[in-house]
Amino acid sequence: MKKQIPIYFVLVSGIVMIIQYFIPSEESEWLFTYANDWVIVIGIFALALGIWSLLRSEFKKLKNPKEAFYAGTVLFGYFIMVFTALTREGREAGTLHMNLFNNILIPIQATIFALLAFYIASAAYRAFRARTVLATILLLAAFIVMLRLIPLGPLSAINQTAVGWILAVPNMAAKRAITMGVGLGAIATCIKIILGIERTYLGHD
Repeated sequence: MKKQIPIYFVLVSGIVMIIQYFIPSEESEWLFTYANDWVIVIGIFALALGIWSLLRSEFKKLKNPKEAFYAGTVLFGYFIMVFTALTREGREAGTLHMNLFNNILIPIQATIFALLAFYIASAAYRAFRARTVLATILLLAAFIVMLRLIPLGPLSAINQTAVGWILAVPNMAAKRAITMGVGLGAIATCIKIILGIERTYLGHD
């Protein structure tokens, strides 16, 4: 019974939310707004659960000499950011919290994204090997698109036209096909969850 109640709840909630989408009325809009408010509340509790999970896992890692330094760094950064945000100034410009955010967190994020450039270059090198006709077409298209960032004099206008056509026609067609595939996959997953076929949200396969 403990497993069946969440499944029935999801079934009824999913059907009700699907039906209300096709009923244009004030009651339907109220139901949608009320459901979104509950989603926000659940998200707040999920945030608290995530914080608890983070702290519990990091405190466990403190017992391992190989991971103690990294776990201590995570815990120190977490507590210092929380406590500095709770001060009177809070997140105002020039405060300790914002200085830590702007001078430590943002540079770290920039460094991580900069490191991704090497992986992207490596992946592009492997993908753009002209071994087949399709790979050759992909290589030429990527070469033309990249040339738009380079001043070519009189050829710039021609190149911009070619780049505009590539982005507006074949690229957009592929993008829309991917978007349609993602949409169909999302619909299929929602139907499986509503019907109780997909039960991973219960904590098991």
